[in-house]
Amino acid sequence: MGRLDGKTALVTGAASGIGRRTAERFVEEGARVAMTDIDAGGLAEAAAPLGEAAIALAHDVTSEESWTAAVARAAEALGPLAIVVNSAGTGQADTIEGTTLEDWRRVMAVNADGTFLGCKHGVIAMKRTGGGSIVNLSSVSGLVGGHNLAAYNASKGAVRLLTKSVALHCAREGYDIRCNSVHPAFIMTPMVEALIGRARDPAGVTAKLEAQIPLGRIGEAREVADMIVYLASDESRFVTGSEFVIDGGLTAG
Repeated sequence: MGRLDGKTALVTGAASGIGRRTAERFVEEGARVAMTDIDAGGLAEAAAPLGEAAIALAHDVTSEESWTAAVARAAEALGPLAIVVNSAGTGQADTIEGTTLEDWRRVMAVNADGTFLGCKHGVIAMKRTGGGSIVNLSSVSGLVGGHNLAAYNASKGAVRLLTKSVALHCAREGYDIRCNSVHPAFIMTPMVEALIGRARDPAGVTAKLEAQIPLGRIGEAREVADMIVYLASDESRFVTGSEFVIDGGLTAG
């Protein structure tokens, strides 16, 4: 038996990185998955190997209309929604002086607004069908600051505390909907690979990132996805409003 047998999930940002690996792990554990992303081409490529267990939905997480349509389509095609993973995200490396208002709004729209809408419409759908689990992707940058991560820090910090508010609301209302956040450090995803690839000295940048991690390496998307499987499964049925740090010891010191 799979750990997610009979459950329907919606995973955003599923065209690549942690979102894609999470969708793959969900299918391995018996779930049916609506994979969503604004990158329709990459999404179709990611969903194809998963066969009938997954569908690909073009989805702009910053649009409430798009969220309404995605949740409805997922339930129609795969069954009542039991899991929402808010994995879609974007980055911006700059200081408070260097960050433009346009940059700020773009990062907040995807990371904070997108997660807010995912929680809101996830709760609306799941409270009608017996409960479920919401997992929000924050970051270690939602726990500790960086001098050149003004918008990213703010957006991921917002995800952390939004998660706790959603968890407490659902508990108080008796919805049987849990909500938790996951906080990875550097994970080898296309975003990190692009950062390394753009550098004049890719090997040097990789070594610098690894040196910040006590375990001495960059994490893998599978390692984050495994934690998300736990939080989506009934194994974590007494876990809500919590934050799960996957950082190789980065924030321990």
